[in-house]
Amino acid sequence: QQGNLTRIDRRTGETVYIQPQAGPGEPPERYNWDAPILVSPHKPSRLYFASQRVWKSEDRGDSWTAISGDLTRNEERFAMPIMGDTQSWDSPWDMYAMSNYNSITSLAESPIKAGLLYAGSDDGQIHISQDDGGSWRTVNVGSLPGVPDTAFVNDIRADLHDEDTVYLALDNHKYGDFTPYLLVSKNRGRSWKMITDGIPDKHLVWRLVQDHERASLMFAATEFGVYATLDSGDSWHKLSGGMPTISIRDIQIQRRENDLVAASFGRGFFVLDDYTALRSMDADTFEQEAVLFEPRDAHWYFQKRPLGYRPKGSQGDSLYVAENPPFGSVFTYYLADSFKTQKQLRQAAEKKAKKAGKSVTFPGWDAVTAEERETKPKVELVVSDESGRLLRRVAASNSKGLNRVAWDLRRSYLGPVQTGKNWRGDPPSGFMVVPGTYSAELVVTEAGEQRRLAGPVSFKVNQLREGSLTGSSLAEMEAFNNELSELYGQSQAARYAIKAARKELTNLETMMSRMQTSVPGAGTKIAAIKAALFDIEETIFGNSMQEGIGGYGPTSVTTWLGHAMRGVSNSSYGPTPSHRQSVEYARGAFEPAKDR
Repeated sequence: QQGNLTRIDRRTGETVYIQPQAGPGEPPERYNWDAPILVSPHKPSRLYFASQRVWKSEDRGDSWTAISGDLTRNEERFAMPIMGDTQSWDSPWDMYAMSNYNSITSLAESPIKAGLLYAGSDDGQIHISQDDGGSWRTVNVGSLPGVPDTAFVNDIRADLHDEDTVYLALDNHKYGDFTPYLLVSKNRGRSWKMITDGIPDKHLVWRLVQDHERASLMFAATEFGVYATLDSGDSWHKLSGGMPTISIRDIQIQRRENDLVAASFGRGFFVLDDYTALRSMDADTFEQEAVLFEPRDAHWYFQKRPLGYRPKGSQGDSLYVAENPPFGSVFTYYLADSFKTQKQLRQAAEKKAKKAGKSVTFPGWDAVTAEERETKPKVELVVSDESGRLLRRVAASNSKGLNRVAWDLRRSYLGPVQTGKNWRGDPPSGFMVVPGTYSAELVVTEAGEQRRLAGPVSFKVNQLREGSLTGSSLAEMEAFNNELSELYGQSQAARYAIKAARKELTNLETMMSRMQTSVPGAGTKIAAIKAALFDIEETIFGNSMQEGIGGYGPTSVTTWLGHAMRGVSNSSYGPTPSHRQSVEYARGAFEPAKDR
């Protein structure tokens, strides 16, 4: 802010003030409120900084050399018109908290050619140096097509792939002009072309960033959100993705993760995780019924569970915590249109007819009955292992356009379908798969018929880190988890089988109470069956009477399985001998109970 520049040692937290200073007899430096700083893409210890002139440091700011003179119009600010006229000295002047004027606002260096520099100012000038500041060529923005003389240079970006190409974002809102100005030059600033098709009127352009792999893919930060182009600016399209309509003042790409980061004016910053699907899009993409894009490799690890099992643990709302990206493998897909029910198709047709001034009539009983009985179409992501074995069906959005769905790397739950959510509100799920190669395809089910929409795409699940201690191998862990999952599912199914048997016994007792003649010995047999069910239930699930008040109930199948489940469900260490023993105890008790 206002040119205050500090270098921070991230290891120690210490700071060093490194702002360039004017020398004896030189005019004071005019730093913009957002004075531009540039780390050279050719040498990390080389910095460029700007006031009304450009400064260069070869030692991370320990010393500075001015490599330009004043690159602004150098006007007397107090003599310039304010509110339509010049003002008296006796007016209540206060510029202390205002941004300086006649200052450089943007710097860029070509990442291909070292020393090819660009500087833009708040008073409508662009300067180009091809010899690292030895000489500068001036371009007045008023000479650019469709740009007023007073336009403020918001951003200059040198092309990442072509040393002769440079991009320029300007705005003139301080003069009541909210037109978006975004231009490109392919000859180092000698001629320019406007590239704003698709960006609406009154959408100021603040910043621009170019993809480091696909030259034609760029993103623009505007007054009302982020726009993307797939064709070097020939056409722009708004990216929403749940981001509010807000002024985006800066935009950058986190290259390691291929994440797009957009900083807003007053509402924090927003991250579009893994935008790589945009790299493979072209005009043909949107002509297809559906497209499933290849995801980036997924990290395999076990998420931490803070105290309270909530993102903030037991902390209150005074602690702000941003939402994490979805865990697992995240897929991007495109649907040309949503899959509609008969009712939706009828309503759309009626809406069109009304708009055309036509009458709408009753469709008939057969039609409305069919609508009532119809099952809604559903879109799913189907995940399989390398052998083609189906692992999971993940519900996906049936919405037109670009969508995302995440697979949490877990298998389908093998227990009873009646199993509900746990005490944390999580639905039942299977164990995590082990690292490896997997595939996924997008399918739709309509009227009971499933068909493939897109895919399959292949992707990898990679182990993020190894534990400090060496436990079981991943293959041993997977085999144990499969064994445990199967036994646990069977034990839980017994709960619902017992419940169903008791309901049948109740129905038998009701039926017997209504019979005109009694059945000798029937009551005794029902009582014996009830007692046997209680005995089986206690063997598998323990004594609910004792456990209900915190008493020590007998050890049960559930006790042993719970020990094993808790031991392996949140760790890559694998089963210990104790966990294996608990499973054997559980199996030894469950098999006889199951046979009963």
